[in-house]
Amino acid sequence: MTQRITAVVNQKGGVGKTTTAINLAAQLTDVQSPVLLIDLDPQGNATSGLGLAKEQAPNTSYEVLSGTVPIAQAAQETHVAQLFVVPANADLAGAEVELVGRPRREFVLADALATGELERFSHIIIDCPPSLGLLTINALTAASDVLIPVQAEYYALEGLSQLLNTIQAVRGSTNPRLELLGIVLTMFDKRNSLSEQVQAEVRNYFGDKLFETIIPRNVRLAEAPSYGRTIYEHDRWSKGARAYKAFVKEFRQRSG
Repeated sequence: MTQRITAVVNQKGGVGKTTTAINLAAQLTDVQSPVLLIDLDPQGNATSGLGLAKEQAPNTSYEVLSGTVPIAQAAQETHVAQLFVVPANADLAGAEVELVGRPRREFVLADALATGELERFSHIIIDCPPSLGLLTINALTAASDVLIPVQAEYYALEGLSQLLNTIQAVRGSTNPRLELLGIVLTMFDKRNSLSEQVQAEVRNYFGDKLFETIIPRNVRLAEAPSYGRTIYEHDRWSKGARAYKAFVKEFRQRSG
């Protein structure tokens, strides 16, 4: 079994990044293939979005990056069968500063993942912070591929060139195997002609790197994290749930 490590990245906040990471990870699970979601954002939204009390987590991604706890020990079961999470909380903000003086500072997460204790996970999904600092660089150095959620709004492409340049720089220095798996358009409102314009612009720029499946703006998607649930648990028949199910099917086809 080839393990895929996917970094979900966008330096802009509020683009559906964590929602995508959670629902992708949950839908990828099956009986034989547990999935690990690594919360690498100090806001800890992926942690609380799965119903875990982030401030009470005994071991988090901060302890993993500081080298005090092996990553397998930090991985917690969630209420979703076969889905495990390495939680995060505000402590992780300190890691950005502490990493600066570390040897092989870009490789700390990659080294933690390379211990051989995580072979049972078919997929590892990394929810990155909304920045291009050392936490995100660590995720990109550890990942086999990158998924970029892009909100269907006026400034959708603003800053993406910087992100793509960062991916290219990582590929040229710390991780030559890194691939851009694709762009997924989120928060799409078909009643708004601007969303259609953004879709055309993104497709023109990225071509077949844009996923065919589009994630709509959906109240049920916005509600689910406040209940600590995935969208499939919260309302499996909602537009958001059906869209993510279709997206994950496409994701599987692309990632092999």
